Amino acid sequence: MLGIGTDISGFLEHWAPQNDQESIWYSAHGLSSLNDSVRNYDAFGCLFGVRNYANFRPLAAGRGFPADASATVSARFAQLTEWYGEDGFHSTTWITWAEVKAVDWNEPAEKPDSRLHEYRQTSSGLRMTGTSSWSRVFAEAVGLEAGAIREWAEGSEWLVGDTLYRSATIRRRDAVTETGEWQPVWEAMKELAELHGDDNVRLVVWFDGDTEARSYGPGAMHSAVEAAREADA
Repeated sequence: MLGIGTDISGFLEHWAPQNDQESIWYSAHGLSSLNDSVRNYDAFGCLFGVRNYANFRPLAAGRGFPADASATVSARFAQLTEWYGEDGFHSTTWITWAEVKAVDWNEPAEKPDSRLHEYRQTSSGLRMTGTSSWSRVFAEAVGLEAGAIREWAEGSEWLVGDTLYRSATIRRRDAVTETGEWQPVWEAMKELAELHGDDNVRLVVWFDGDTEARSYGPGAMHSAVEAAREADA
């Protein structure tokens, strides 16, 4: 049985004076208005350590809900807690623009992806068709028992039928691409930082749904390609 997915919610905040009084955090934008809360597990893992199939060193994992959060964000978080209980969401954390700005997007994950990368031969060469945490066809070809967990050496390859399975390590820029759904978020943070300073702009996020990646086993997630193949079998 497949697990439920994981979704992200959050707000951008900035730190500013309040009528000549002590500075406080203000809510600026809801995350969904900037990136439509796209479900991108590689980005979740790279940034916040959630669904970290790709084995990145997370940039800002498990920091919790900021005690000095803006009134808007605090009220929203309290409302969610009332509606769904404290177990209704998880992995709450935050990251500043200064931290995002300092990221080396060429940094590779700490070890190869827990999923095998799948490729098909096309007229223009090999084309990546997906990633697979569990493939019945692959498991049978290499003698992998259901429920077994393996770590494959970087660059290991297996040609099974017309599908090439490869163990690969991805980089941060593969997870959070230059033209992807996180760019509007970075642009909004950058604009706020030009007014308030790099350390005075942050993104507060939380997640709902499953908390962990699933590895090789009968309950693991199939790639779209493999699921379709088995459905047609």
